[in-house]
Amino acid sequence: ETQRNIFIKLLELSKVLELDVNIINDRSEEYALNHLETYDLVVSRAVANLRVLTELCLPLVKVNGYFISLKGNIEEELKEAESIIAKLNGKVINIINLLLPGEEAVRNNVYIKKMDKTPKGYPRRSKDIIR
Repeated sequence: ETQRNIFIKLLELSKVLELDVNIINDRSEEYALNHLETYDLVVSRAVANLRVLTELCLPLVKVNGYFISLKGNIEEELKEAESIIAKLNGKVINIINLLLPGEEAVRNNVYIKKMDKTPKGYPRRSKDIIR
């Protein structure tokens, strides 16, 4: 599906569920440049490695706010992401394991709390984030 179709479906869903949400359809690293530490909560799907997702999403989170990432197998990714989580003043405070209904697939919600302000130089441009 195209990003536009997903955006439209999210808008429709938010209306049906009567949610008061702001859906943003933009590249997170570009959006974050003008919206540092704006949100209490940022949530991501498993669209990239946790190291990359943390660098893209945690700068958007207010101090004492949370970044929650839905991931599959998390152990190796979490080890790889430890450095950037610490560098961006985050702290993993919880990992909740979920079993998808009707499947045997395990998913993990990784809760990262923003402990202090985003350091200068972040977020980096997408070309500088090694995927």
